[in-house]
Amino acid sequence: MSNVIEMNHITKKFGDFKALDDVTLHIEKGEIHALLGENGAGKSTLMSVLFGLYQPEEGEIYINGKKEDINNPNIANDLGIGMVHQHFKLVHNFTVLENIVLGHETVNAGFLKMTEARKKVVELSENYKFNINPDAYISDITVGMQQKVEILKMLYCDNDILIFDEPTAVLTPQEIDELMEIMKQMAKEGKSIVFITHKLNEIKAVADRCSVLRKGKYIGTVDVKSTSKEEMSEMMVGRKVNLNVDKKEQQAGDTVLEVKNLTIKDQIHSGKNAVSNVSFTARKGEIVTIAGIDGNGQSELVYGITGLLHVDSGQVIFNGKDITNESIRKRCLEGMAHIPEDRHKFGLVLDYTLAQNLVLQTYYDDRFQKNGFIKFEEISKYAKKLIEQYDVRSGQGEESIVRGMSGGNQQKAIIARELDRDPDVVIAVQPVRGLDVGAIEYIHKKLVEQRDKGKVVLLVSFELDEVMNLSDRILVMYEGEIVADIDPKTTTTQELGLYMAGTKRGIGYEKQ
Repeated sequence: MSNVIEMNHITKKFGDFKALDDVTLHIEKGEIHALLGENGAGKSTLMSVLFGLYQPEEGEIYINGKKEDINNPNIANDLGIGMVHQHFKLVHNFTVLENIVLGHETVNAGFLKMTEARKKVVELSENYKFNINPDAYISDITVGMQQKVEILKMLYCDNDILIFDEPTAVLTPQEIDELMEIMKQMAKEGKSIVFITHKLNEIKAVADRCSVLRKGKYIGTVDVKSTSKEEMSEMMVGRKVNLNVDKKEQQAGDTVLEVKNLTIKDQIHSGKNAVSNVSFTARKGEIVTIAGIDGNGQSELVYGITGLLHVDSGQVIFNGKDITNESIRKRCLEGMAHIPEDRHKFGLVLDYTLAQNLVLQTYYDDRFQKNGFIKFEEISKYAKKLIEQYDVRSGQGEESIVRGMSGGNQQKAIIARELDRDPDVVIAVQPVRGLDVGAIEYIHKKLVEQRDKGKVVLLVSFELDEVMNLSDRILVMYEGEIVADIDPKTTTTQELGLYMAGTKRGIGYEKQ
């Protein structure tokens, strides 16, 4: 096989911080090449250099044997390079179709010609079983659907070199399997794929070779078939990693969170409920997981519990108090923590510093203000403590602007802020999305610690392995309803999949 990409001795700096330090990467034609590394290791930065978003201080790039200066993404597209970004590059008040053709429009006498574009997008959607409405607005579709639009944007341009930056982070297990098959088919067609992921199972399932970065340096390239997951994880973090969740026997106590007959109307489809008459309890010292395929009401349920959405009927009882109509701040003060699904929309103020984001819910405490004046030194000291404790990596420490941090480190910042408040209930939605195995091990350990301290953890996850390993109890949601309450010790992933697909219901949850 010949190299279609040669990135030789690439160095990229942000101020004095070396994001990439003399990195060399070669990609062969027709291969799926995994790029593995911790959060902030430089993976996305390296691919952003290849895609023309960043220009390196040192190094050379060869495409099909010819040296190229890729100064912007348009040049990259002309060279056949496409990229699915970890953080979506979508215009929220445009339709799916408009986003896909943006920058590649067909125009006649100043008017857009969308007929051929629509036909191609519909065909691509059908071929890859994406089932996307081209006329839906981005603001109205789920995070999982938005990810598919990003993939369709790249497919629409007929690129031969495809960069997937954490493409499965928001997909369901079934969608991930489909994407793996699509990637294999693309490779057979001669396309070269760079696959950035933290998920070792996915690398083993689909990749031919894997290159590892650690703290901006190239560690090595291995053949995936002959290298174990444990060996790859050790290359990535520089130490042995426990890939299993260790937790002691559950000691459940009194009920802390009670949801009674909760109903929330669908914000997109009028006349339909996103959450229909949902009831459940969660007790001290247990991890209750809400499982289901994305888009079955999990997000709306969490928004209703945390106060981000208006509840149409029903009650949320927290520590014996009805908090259904309380403000978000009151819920926080009562002891509710929320690790949101969309960290950019609900978790962070992207143009604030890391220190400011770490005190978003506590800046008004006496330790951080006096007579309305902020104690900046105290906030800085507190932020440094959390940054070290949770290993949040960024170029300028607590003074870093959050927008410029890697997705995984943004996530770690949210988790640090929420757990350090010592809440009574932790509502965690996809808490390890986009995190490397070392960080996943750490966050899972932190959630289990919360449970063992007698706290409630309400987990929402689309990762079956995470659901089965972490849960004390599994509630399955399908079309806005709870359809089963399952003990993970007495069920299988296959049976769980049947509940999630709506083909099976638990005892007491039969359709009336």
